[in-house]
Amino acid sequence: MKRESILSFLLRHGERGEASFHMPGHKGEEIYRENGFGDFLDRLMACDITEISGADNLFQAEGIIEETMERYRRLYDAEASYLLINGSSAGLIAAVMASVSDGGKLIMARNCHKSIFNSLLLSGAEPVYAYPEVIGQYGISGEVTAEEIRRCLEENPDAEAVILPSPNYYGICSDIRAIGEEVHRAEKILIVDQAHGAHLKFFDRYIGGEMKAAENLGADVVINSIHKTLASFTQTAEVNLCSKRVDRYVFEDKLQLIESTSPSYLLMASLDVNASLMEAKGEESIRRWEENLNRFYREAAEIPGLQIMRHPMLDHTKINLDMSRRGIDGAELEQLLMKKGIFAELTTGNILMCMTGIGNKRSDFDRLLSALREISAERPEAAVSDAVITESFPAAGMLEQRAVPMKKERIPIEEAEGRVCASSVIPYPPGIPLVCPGEVFDREVVCYAQKLRARGEKVMGIDDRGRVVVGEER
Repeated sequence: MKRESILSFLLRHGERGEASFHMPGHKGEEIYRENGFGDFLDRLMACDITEISGADNLFQAEGIIEETMERYRRLYDAEASYLLINGSSAGLIAAVMASVSDGGKLIMARNCHKSIFNSLLLSGAEPVYAYPEVIGQYGISGEVTAEEIRRCLEENPDAEAVILPSPNYYGICSDIRAIGEEVHRAEKILIVDQAHGAHLKFFDRYIGGEMKAAENLGADVVINSIHKTLASFTQTAEVNLCSKRVDRYVFEDKLQLIESTSPSYLLMASLDVNASLMEAKGEESIRRWEENLNRFYREAAEIPGLQIMRHPMLDHTKINLDMSRRGIDGAELEQLLMKKGIFAELTTGNILMCMTGIGNKRSDFDRLLSALREISAERPEAAVSDAVITESFPAAGMLEQRAVPMKKERIPIEEAEGRVCASSVIPYPPGIPLVCPGEVFDREVVCYAQKLRARGEKVMGIDDRGRVVVGEER
């Protein structure tokens, strides 16, 4: 049977008119057309160019690209800003390489994105894991505390930098101000993976309340995935250098090692469009987004059987739904919503996370509310599901660590208990390693990986024959 092509899938999906509660944040073409950028969409092919005369150069920006970089510097109040066309991953890897010497130590949150683990391979850095708090009700990671970072710094005074995600995939932020004080007291560099929080700077500016944007709280380097919640195309991001602790010329050198030498002008143009939107209509857009969120939360609270995850450090643009009181776990809730034309971002155990973005309209929120009411009405009250599956990293307990094995072999995942991992096992999404090189597989992670595979989910590091790479036993 002939399989569907990428193009036909995209065209078919685009015609269905689904409500998007997943990345990217633009949620479709309307935000461009309504704000005067329809001509760009109509002329995409003509705009797909290379570095012709006048088009500037991403790696020596002195013209139109430099102007867009300057606009982002002003938008985020940074010392310097850089465009990324290889996603936040490129900026994160470059930031680590610019901050940690070859073979040096990096204190990193254990729930970091896989790109940070990749940076270890490229930089030769040695990881020191900082473990996040656990939200026990859901078995997911919470914030990384300043106390945990202080412990890591005290035990590893030779570490050169600290990196952590804030917010994490579920929207939980860490106290970056307190962490920054610990890091800078020790004269180290603080890198914040704010891939899921490109919008936080603008919520801080226009909505107020307790600030969550790392740019406002003392981070030295902040990486934002503009595409995740704002209005640029997928794969676009930017880096803000917020202090002089990282040499900008060293950072630029590392970045050009990572990014494509054929940067897409379409991607960079979408970053330019996003900058224009935030400059001209940023406050209006953010206030409308906040109004829609507040209304959703008020009305959702009245739906029988529906719980919504609450946390004092939550970025409330991430809506974490729980209908286990109706006997529905996250995976089933996702399927029920898909049948009603609503696509969410992530499921974990009883949670279904809906990622809102700047392009979501009130009608999207209304559609989600209506669907949740219907699902609630269709199911009788049930005992809370006990089918909670822990997050895709060993949050409840630290895996035993040994030296990263040099000699390797492939074995079936069911035989991996007690063996040393030689190649990361990474469920995707969320892209957080379940087991890292040098960690020892235990029964819990083996069973969890098998459950993911049985459900047909993507797990990088497990091949098509169900094998993982471990150290060769002597």
